[in-house]
Amino acid sequence: MSTATDPSRTPSEAPAPPRRPTPLGERALAPDLARGMMLLLIALAHVPWFLYTADLGHALLHPAEGGLADRIAQVVTLTAVDARTHTMFAFLFAYGIGQLHTRQLVGGASNREARGLLRTRHLWMFVFGLVHAALLWQGDILGTYGLLGLLFVPLFLRRSDRTLKVWIGILLAVGAATCLAAAALPVAPPQPTDAQHLVVAEPDYLTSVGLRLGAWAPTVLSGLATLALPTAFLLGLLASRHRLLEEPARHLPLLRRTAIAGIAVGWGTGLLLGLSHVGVLDALSPMLLSTAHFYTGIFAGVGYAALFGLIGHRIAVRGTSPSLPTRALVSLGRRSLSGYLAQSVIFVPLLSAWGLGVGAHLSSWSAMLVGIASWLLTVVLAHALDRRGLRGPAEILLRRLSYRRSTR
Repeated sequence: MSTATDPSRTPSEAPAPPRRPTPLGERALAPDLARGMMLLLIALAHVPWFLYTADLGHALLHPAEGGLADRIAQVVTLTAVDARTHTMFAFLFAYGIGQLHTRQLVGGASNREARGLLRTRHLWMFVFGLVHAALLWQGDILGTYGLLGLLFVPLFLRRSDRTLKVWIGILLAVGAATCLAAAALPVAPPQPTDAQHLVVAEPDYLTSVGLRLGAWAPTVLSGLATLALPTAFLLGLLASRHRLLEEPARHLPLLRRTAIAGIAVGWGTGLLLGLSHVGVLDALSPMLLSTAHFYTGIFAGVGYAALFGLIGHRIAVRGTSPSLPTRALVSLGRRSLSGYLAQSVIFVPLLSAWGLGVGAHLSSWSAMLVGIASWLLTVVLAHALDRRGLRGPAEILLRRLSYRRSTR
């Protein structure tokens, strides 16, 4: 690329290759701490999908029946997990994009080179998602976020704060209007189908590949059409510009308000949906509850991220070394891509019909235990890698693919 075609350089400057990935020891604590805990929520959100012999209730993929322990697990998941993890992920994903873009510019890359790196990275994320869906998990989210990055980085990365705030306001207003429209509709929400269960219940692996891709492909676009992910993405970009999670001491009042209000709103609607699912509450419109539950996932996801910013600040001001559990969580957060894929490596062969078929014998509470145990295993493995100064295998592969031009 010549300097004549790149206005960000003076004629005396030589093109700089993209800066290499940030060393593990230089990464901020709060974002990785949030990512590590986020993977627990993702595990809890996905494991009910594998209860393929259970009859579905009206809330997502949770069984219609169950004992007291099952009902408690369902209410907890609907309150704090479902429709909350994907928005937290979108916020942290965009926050990481802002961090990476800034590091590239500071390291000497031009804006064009930095955006080229991001484009390559997001394209490979989409490919990772496609392969992940084909081989193991139709509920893959990597493809959706790769597409989100490909579409929204060119549109919004260099826009002003005011532009981002205007678009965030527009998206939130549209979401609120959708909730109000749902309240006026007398119809019930669409009942969950057994399409996802059919994929998990397929006993032949080769047949399941086609079923998984057929179930995954529509979700790549539908995840963007709901507006929840774009809203959380723009909030993450805005937060990254002001370093909310890297410098929480400068933003404590905002972080506190965001954490308290966001989690309260998200948990409030989630609890209502959970109580409705188990038959305790039936006075409110099911359509309103379902729509509001999904919409308020934006606030809960961002609230969770703010909470971990506050926790990171608390650890920093203590001036002592983080505890072992904190270090282990951060280790997993630094390897969140590997941790996410590892969940599928554990869940799918263990629980699906083409594997050991354990999902046919679980209920909500026992499936929750499987999710927690699987997440704990990834925490232990990530901490072992961290002690040896090693990145996760998926991170290594993605970085080699994304940064390959800089090694020429």
